Amino acid sequence: MQQFDVVVVGAGAAGLYGAGIAGQRGLRVLLLDHAERLAEKIRISGGGRCNFTNRDAGPANFLSENPHFCRSALARHRPADFIALLERDRIGWHEKHRGQLFCDESSEDIIRLLVRECESGGVVRRQPCGVQAVRAGRRGFELDTDAGPVATPQLVVATGGLSIPKIGASDWGLRLARQFGHRVVEPRPALVPLTFDAAEWAPYVPLAGVSLEVRAQAGEPGRKRRSEGEFLEDLLFTHRGLSGPAILQISSFWRPGEPITLDLAPGIDLGQALRSAKSGSRRQLVNELGQHLPARLADAWCAPLGAAAHRPMADLPDRTLLELANSLQRWRLTPSGSEGWRKAEVMAGGVDTRELSSQTMESQRQPGLHFIGEVVDVTGWLGGYNFQWAWSSAYACAQALRPAAAFA
Repeated sequence: MQQFDVVVVGAGAAGLYGAGIAGQRGLRVLLLDHAERLAEKIRISGGGRCNFTNRDAGPANFLSENPHFCRSALARHRPADFIALLERDRIGWHEKHRGQLFCDESSEDIIRLLVRECESGGVVRRQPCGVQAVRAGRRGFELDTDAGPVATPQLVVATGGLSIPKIGASDWGLRLARQFGHRVVEPRPALVPLTFDAAEWAPYVPLAGVSLEVRAQAGEPGRKRRSEGEFLEDLLFTHRGLSGPAILQISSFWRPGEPITLDLAPGIDLGQALRSAKSGSRRQLVNELGQHLPARLADAWCAPLGAAAHRPMADLPDRTLLELANSLQRWRLTPSGSEGWRKAEVMAGGVDTRELSSQTMESQRQPGLHFIGEVVDVTGWLGGYNFQWAWSSAYACAQALRPAAAFA
C-alpha cells in the first residue's frame, strides 16, 4: 500500500491549488480525479478566459448558513495574492467591470499555472482515477482507488459541486461527508437561469433575446432577509424565462414558490417621467416608453392597452401612466423553477461549515479530514467570487497540513 502525507481528491481549482501549495511545503502529495479531462470547469469559465477572482471579494459576497465561516480564509489569502502569482508567471489579465478579473488570453493559462505549481511541489497526479471506498483507522485513512490502495493521515476533499454534470460533476464529496457523520446543507442549483410556466410565459416568448439593465431582487421588496439579494445588472429574456447576470445573481437567494421583483427602469421615477412628457405632447405612449426601454419591450408592455398605446400622451389620464410605470418598476412574478444543474454555474449548499474549522478546513468530527472549495456550504456571487473561495480555502487548508511523521 502506497503511503502519502496527504491525498487530495478532486483536481479542480481548489484541489490543484491546495495540492501545489502542500507539495511546495515539502509534503508528499497524491492528487486524484475521476474525470478524463483536467479542470474542465476552469477551462469553460468566463467564456474561455476564466473570471479567476474579483478584486473586491470579501465575506459580504458569499452565502452560507454560517455566514461568518469564510472570513478567516478570505482574510489570509486575498485576491491580490492570487494576482501576484499570475504576474510572477507573466500571465496577462484585465478587469472587465465591478472588479471582475479575466485572463487576457485563455483559461488554459490558469490550468497550466496550477499544473506547474503541482509539478514544482512534486505532486503525484493520477487521472482518471476513481476512489471506490475510504476507511478511517488509527493512522488515518485507507483509500481503494483504481490504481490500487493508498494510505494517508490526511484526506482533502475538493470534489466540487453538482453543477454541469456533463463535465464530470459528482456527489462523491457529499457522500463521503455523510459517511463520516457530517450534516450536508441541501444542495441546490445557483447562478442559474429561472424558468416559468409555459402558458404564463407565452406573452413574453417574443421578447427572447431582449436585454436591459434592471434592478432585481429575490422575494418581496424591502424584506430584510432578502435585502442582500438585490442586484443592478443586465437581464436577458429567453424562450423559457429569464437569464443574464441579474437573474443568475438572485437565483442563489431565490427559493421555490417565492416571487422575484424586477425594476425594468432603474434609476428613474418612470411615472414622473411619463407625466412630465405628457404635457402638450402629441407623441404616442409606446414611443415615449421606448425612450426608456428597448423598443420590443415597450411594444409588448403597451400591447394590453390596445389603441390607447398609440394615442397622444396628452390624451391619456395620469392614472394610466402611473399604473403602467408601476407595472414596469415593480414587476412581481413567481418562477416555476430553474434550468437546474445542467445550466447552473455553481452549487449552493454543501458540507455544513459549522462542523469544520474556519482556520484549517478540517472536520471537527473526523481528525485529518478536510473539505475545500465548492463542496463546502459557501457560495459566492457571480463575478469571480467562487474561484476566490477555491483559492482561499485551499490555501488555508494546505498551510495546516503536516508530514505523516507528525502523526506517529
